[in-house]
Amino acid sequence: MKRFYFYGLSLSILALLFSCTDNFTTNPIPTQNTNEPVLAKAATQIVTGSMDTGGYYFIQIPDDWNGDLVMYAHGYVSAVEPLAIPEDQLYLSDGSYIPDVITDMGYAFATTSYRANGMVVQDAIIDLVELKFLFKDLFSDPAHTYLVGASEGGLITTKSIETKRCYSGGLAVCGPVGDFIRQVNYMGDFRVLFDYFFPNILPGSAIDIPQELMDNWETVYQPKVIEAITNYPQKTLDLLFTANAPFDPNDPETIGATVLGVLWYNVFASNDLTQRCGGNPFDNSDRYYQSLGNDQHLNSHVKRYSANPEAVLAAQTQFATSGVFKEPLVTMHTSGDPIVPFWHERLYRQKVLENGNPYLFNHIPVERYGHCHFNKEEVLNGFKLLVAKVLAKEALSIPVPLKESTNVYGIHSYSK
Repeated sequence: MKRFYFYGLSLSILALLFSCTDNFTTNPIPTQNTNEPVLAKAATQIVTGSMDTGGYYFIQIPDDWNGDLVMYAHGYVSAVEPLAIPEDQLYLSDGSYIPDVITDMGYAFATTSYRANGMVVQDAIIDLVELKFLFKDLFSDPAHTYLVGASEGGLITTKSIETKRCYSGGLAVCGPVGDFIRQVNYMGDFRVLFDYFFPNILPGSAIDIPQELMDNWETVYQPKVIEAITNYPQKTLDLLFTANAPFDPNDPETIGATVLGVLWYNVFASNDLTQRCGGNPFDNSDRYYQSLGNDQHLNSHVKRYSANPEAVLAAQTQFATSGVFKEPLVTMHTSGDPIVPFWHERLYRQKVLENGNPYLFNHIPVERYGHCHFNKEEVLNGFKLLVAKVLAKEALSIPVPLKESTNVYGIHSYSK
């Protein structure tokens, strides 16, 4: 089972967990293992290598560096994939290459694979702290360090801003920041409802994924899912309505994208999450589902599961956010996100209002279907807002209220 960082931590890891001050440099982190970093000098310098904890890093720094650093926290990578920096996550929806976008503005860019794949939020928080000190050792201490993350990386960014004093501010994009247990239940609900409307398509269950399903997802089971939802469009609409899963009614292809996208996370994240939590955190034991058809039949025949209380507590310990932070935080989310629903933003904003400092927080909604589907201009707008809030806070030494968007909190194809 994957090792958790609750007990038996080394002193160096404890230092990373609880501090991010210059005092840490008295026990410096090695800049690399036996693998020597590769340095390419051109208009920008690119440095790659491996960190002490086992993760890989990538740094790109322009010759006209402005002295500030942007660190990137990537999203979920299946635990069965080999460890590497996920190159496909370094591109925006319009094809823009994120490291180039950052360095073209004069900022340095740094990212890491983390030490492992999967739901490694706590480990990733520590690995990003290590990456910051590694950057300082290789170059110099940045005047400002901005943390940006997407999807799982959005959660990592949010929790980093809440728990570390390492960063000038954070931009968290499409992350499950509002209620992680509700996110778990959203994924589990979709799978049990799929199995109800389309029985005998996928082996295993919502909480027990057989290896055979993961090994043959693309070649065998994804085509079966596509065939099923194509042949039974009304059942598919009923599935989406009952699960409250968004799609764009003007683009039929988004129906398949939603079904396949949510099921992919069930297939490739469920066992990983169960292992990390020490049991099943999904619970639909008393859920009443409302469908477009016979609700009585649905609720009496859909598979039911009860969560393990210790697993729920472990999930909350590792993944829950607080809404309490002392540095500026900006979040962005598409209103029609089928993977991490938009309601996370409403729930997180409520946490901030109740427990945090709302003057340090801004949310930017984007009315569009898709998960982390942002173009260069939109991301730059979010980043520029973050920089403005950081500089304003520094100039006045007090929280600075910036007008928050009053845009709607998301649209779905159906509303209940």
